[in-house]
Amino acid sequence: MYSHASESFIKQAREIPEPELQKFYSKLLKLLQGKDFGHETLDSLQRLYLILSVNKYTKLLPPELQKKLLSLLSSPVEQLQVLSSAVLRETLPLSGQELSYNQENISQLNSHAAALLLSQAESKADLSSLCTLLLRGLEGRPSEGPSPSLMLTLPIINTILTHSPDCLTEDQVTLLSKKLVDWLRYASIVQGGGASSGGFFTGPRSRQPVPIAELDGTVSGDFFTVLCVGQGFTEDQWMNVYSFSMLRHWLLTYHSCDFYPSDDRSEVDGSVVSMVSATSSSSRLLPPKERLREKAFQYCQRLIEQSDRKAHKRTDTELQKACLVEAVCILDCVCVEDASLVYRTFPCIKALFGRLSSDLSFARVLIPIAQFYLNHGEMAAVDCDGVWMLVFGRYPGELFNDPFLAHEFLRFLRLNLDSVQLRVPQYIRSFPNLLKFLAWDSPAVVDDFVDLLPSLVTPGTAVELLHSLLDLPCLTATLVLQLRSVSLPIAEPSGRGVRLQDAFRNPSLRGLFLFLLRGEAGSGDTIDRLSTLHELLAEAADWPRVVHCAQVVPVLLHIYFHRVVEMADEKLLAHLILVMLERSSLLLKIPTYIREIHRVFSCHLLRLCKRRPSLVVDQSHELLEFAGATANVYSKEEIFTHVVWVLGEYLSVSCDSRCSVSLITSCFEALEAVLFEITSSAPSPGNICPAPKVITTLMSALAKLASRSHDLIPRVSLFLSKLRTAARSGSVAWCADEEDLVSVVTRGEELWSLLKAPGVAQSVLTPPAHINAPQWHRDTNVASPLQLVNSATLRGF
Repeated sequence: MYSHASESFIKQAREIPEPELQKFYSKLLKLLQGKDFGHETLDSLQRLYLILSVNKYTKLLPPELQKKLLSLLSSPVEQLQVLSSAVLRETLPLSGQELSYNQENISQLNSHAAALLLSQAESKADLSSLCTLLLRGLEGRPSEGPSPSLMLTLPIINTILTHSPDCLTEDQVTLLSKKLVDWLRYASIVQGGGASSGGFFTGPRSRQPVPIAELDGTVSGDFFTVLCVGQGFTEDQWMNVYSFSMLRHWLLTYHSCDFYPSDDRSEVDGSVVSMVSATSSSSRLLPPKERLREKAFQYCQRLIEQSDRKAHKRTDTELQKACLVEAVCILDCVCVEDASLVYRTFPCIKALFGRLSSDLSFARVLIPIAQFYLNHGEMAAVDCDGVWMLVFGRYPGELFNDPFLAHEFLRFLRLNLDSVQLRVPQYIRSFPNLLKFLAWDSPAVVDDFVDLLPSLVTPGTAVELLHSLLDLPCLTATLVLQLRSVSLPIAEPSGRGVRLQDAFRNPSLRGLFLFLLRGEAGSGDTIDRLSTLHELLAEAADWPRVVHCAQVVPVLLHIYFHRVVEMADEKLLAHLILVMLERSSLLLKIPTYIREIHRVFSCHLLRLCKRRPSLVVDQSHELLEFAGATANVYSKEEIFTHVVWVLGEYLSVSCDSRCSVSLITSCFEALEAVLFEITSSAPSPGNICPAPKVITTLMSALAKLASRSHDLIPRVSLFLSKLRTAARSGSVAWCADEEDLVSVVTRGEELWSLLKAPGVAQSVLTPPAHINAPQWHRDTNVASPLQLVNSATLRGF
């Protein structure tokens, strides 16, 4: 969201009148016609960009102004290049003034002009022509100093391939593959520009070639890579860096999917290819694709060796990590393309894992290593348990607050979900650890868990996972306390959160927090002292992270229940109903959170019972115990109403032959007692009047039960008669709104009228299955009285 000042500024730019805009164009043109471009010119260009970018429709600039802006693309001042390119990308090019380059002026191309050139490309043919132009520029001999146009070639081509990978011909792919091989493997091994020993007679002839160095300062004894350093770099060394940066994209685009099927391999027998690949000295015999694959393999192995050197600068250490990530990803690509490389690559990857596994600062590198083990571990018959124990154990447990790692790790899981479920037994068991990412930064990762959560729901984890989701805000608070306990001293001055911090460190309460922080499932579904934990964490209910976490739990619960209904048997569903009833009163004290959870429980209680009506008889004791507690009318109105409706709807012989008259009677008496209690007196202090929906649902449930056991009809009729009499005598204590009272009395009169004819009451309140089927509107022979009865309304909802 923009600030108020920014929004006002944008509104002014969007609503600028046309005459004023033309004056502004003229003023800017005069400024650009001058020799020196000061702050006023830069400010005017920035204002022009704002005006063009915030408008819905693309505008045309005056021809002279457009021409001046095009000329700024070759300005020596980069800020002018940036602004002119940005402005021109927001406009329509005038006929005859499109930016264009040919073989003569392609050397003048810079990155900002290239961005404009790509934005103005109207077809695949335009992109193909530009690629042809750029590739022709590669045929020149390497120069001593870097040529801007040559150095831009690979980034521009890489961008083009992202949008239109088929714009290169097969010959162009072959040409660029050969060039990539040369740049990656045969770049110069001396520093660019030469080096001087100093002194009075220093001159061009006295400069001697200085070899490139490693990051630890030693002289490099092998070919040049992106991890080599020097005082300057030659053009082919720069192209080496650019080649490495686009290598993975190139391999994925033109190698993995066999973009241009060819019979390159037919030129060399398959056994010969395998044999030749093992010796770099003979690799020139390979076709271009295989040769590039072999050089990519050698390059990445060299990078892994270089990453073991102690860098002198912190920035170089970060560069080593980034290069390791890319190198392992490229090795994975080439092994996917050529399975014979797996056996040559695994010793290197295994040694790298052994070297980095104890250092949490290299956690980011472990994700591509895990990808490599996942893709090739089975083929190489290696033990992957150590990798999975680290990736699913220590990293989420200790680095849950690293946003980049969370993104990369969850992306890895989403992209490989089927393989992970099949090959990684630790995945399902580690859901308590995975949920730490969600608990810590819910808004950032909730989309990932929307995809992952169904895979974590199994018959063995369903109950524990439900408890874990309900206690997710508690886990958030506990993670905050865990980090604070490390960073803050024990003897901290009095302040907010000190009591919680002391509780976290208290040995007698430590077990409560350790259960939430567990790394694997299986130690128990939940803990006995949940109410104690919620009391301790009540102070954390308004912490921002806790509030954000509480907002995403209902969304995930919907996904959880949709999945559980598909895979659970009746025994598990019965257990989940008990969990819902129990946990409806055991939630962290956040009012909006409690209301949303009750709403989710109510929704899915109906779905479960509709799918398996026999669950109501199986769990009748627990459901009656819940519905028979008058306190639930006030504290759990939503779920109480739905429990009552379920009892009235499905406690029937037609739903379950085990439903006896005694069970119907006991249910009737429990609901009757609750209804009598809430309608015979005013609510206790601190409670508001029960909602009309609660009372009408109770009345409907009693009428349904009485229609199945006619001995109960007089009792319902008597109550409904007294209700009508009490309402007519004046206001009642249990209903404060007159309209609500009228609605309740009207429903009571409808039910009373139905119960006067028990046979009709049973057919309306407990219709057979074929009556419930929505076919009546299609049958012209249906008796009209059945269409006139709004049975759904009379049945409670």
